[in-house]
Amino acid sequence: MKWLGRRQSDNVEDRRGLSGGKAVLGGGVIGIIILLLNVFGGETGQTVGNALEQLQGNPQQTEAAAPLSAADKEMGDFVRVILADNEDIWGKIFAENGMTYQNPKLVLFRGSVQTACGGASSASGPFYCPGDQKVYMDLDFFDELKTKFGAKGGDFAIAYVIAHEIGHHVQTLLGTSAKMREAQEGKSEAEANKLSVALELQADFYAGVWTHYNQKHLDTGDIEEALSAANAVGDDAIQSKMQGQIVPDSFTHGTSEQRMYWFKKGFTSGDIRQGTTFEDI
Repeated sequence: MKWLGRRQSDNVEDRRGLSGGKAVLGGGVIGIIILLLNVFGGETGQTVGNALEQLQGNPQQTEAAAPLSAADKEMGDFVRVILADNEDIWGKIFAENGMTYQNPKLVLFRGSVQTACGGASSASGPFYCPGDQKVYMDLDFFDELKTKFGAKGGDFAIAYVIAHEIGHHVQTLLGTSAKMREAQEGKSEAEANKLSVALELQADFYAGVWTHYNQKHLDTGDIEEALSAANAVGDDAIQSKMQGQIVPDSFTHGTSEQRMYWFKKGFTSGDIRQGTTFEDI
């Protein structure tokens, strides 16, 4: 992606250099399970993470965070550019529809973090907390995405994940998330999961819409990087890899095919009105 020398957002909190470090939860089998369950976790990512943290005991700070390297600083600059692009594009889309967009903050951290949605470790994967309207990311996640899940990687895979989480912020501003939670009340687990899938696929669609309006900054292969990431984190792909069988009623984020489809639909249409994922469940 073409990002060097472009506007950077001031709405990034870089906590990577703070004292503290890896939580106990961040490693081992339990950490991997949380990562898989909560990848692109949206609003529900903290629930499972907090429950499993209680099973292990409270996270312990075991090592001091390392100073930021030149590569760390460059990645922070890249994230600030991507967030700035989201601010500009969603601000324009909201204004065209008679609304005012409120910029979220993005928090970079290492190991563990406290949020308005509770404590989390890096194993929870990137997530959006509606309680403080912040996106939380440990950038080490993207190494996991490549090495453990077979995604292609690349800078636009990171851009896609950020845009997906900003999609959850858009849903919060539009009231979609609150309506989804209300609709889940009294439903069976399978029915509630279908609504969760619709919310996640719509966030993928919004990531595609953002990409549609950001095409002038794309490099060859960027779309393939995003689709590779979406394919790697489909519920069916994760379940097949981790448990050797696929259980559709337990899906919470959508299949690989669905995630790629809705991203592509947002990218080709650029029309937020076509994100009708709730009508298709």
